[in-house]
Amino acid sequence: MHNVTKQLVNETKAGKAEKKESGKPSTREIVYIGMFAAILAILSQISIPMPSGMPITLQTFAVALTGFVLSWKRGTVSTLIFILLGAVGVPVFSGLRGGVQVLAGHTGGFIWGFVFMVMFCGIGIMQENKTLGIMISFIGLAICHLFGVIQFAVVMKMDFLKSFLLASAPYLIKDAVSVILAYILGYRIRKSLLKANLL
Repeated sequence: MHNVTKQLVNETKAGKAEKKESGKPSTREIVYIGMFAAILAILSQISIPMPSGMPITLQTFAVALTGFVLSWKRGTVSTLIFILLGAVGVPVFSGLRGGVQVLAGHTGGFIWGFVFMVMFCGIGIMQENKTLGIMISFIGLAICHLFGVIQFAVVMKMDFLKSFLLASAPYLIKDAVSVILAYILGYRIRKSLLKANLL
């Protein structure tokens, strides 16, 4: 099994050489970042409406997978691009929605929280201890839900506890399972890409 040091040494030698010369991301990095922004947009459309107005989606899985495969830096850039596309009106958010109004709406806090979630997932995948890696990822999930509940409470003019029971509690188990499944898949994808010197 590759340890963290070996992973860092093997990561995109060609890309690093290109970055040293130009000071810019390599073409390969740009492709991966764009590809995962697209994956985020596609998986966001798989949703089941709920009475609370918070649909069940594969967004949590997609964000976690992005962090686990790309690590925290590239994963964060990919997630920010996804959010930026949505902010300017591209219908990448769940339900083919886009626009600043979605980010400012009752579900917008979760979208902002994706930035922290992908960062912690990216940090988690670099840990040799898999249990520790998943626990670190859960911190990101908790922050995401915290942002989501706070904005839901403000927009819907509800107290924090009621907002938590409506917007967060029903989805926690599903989201935790999504993170674990994303870790399993992301770890394998990342390991294969590193072994082939493609990441």
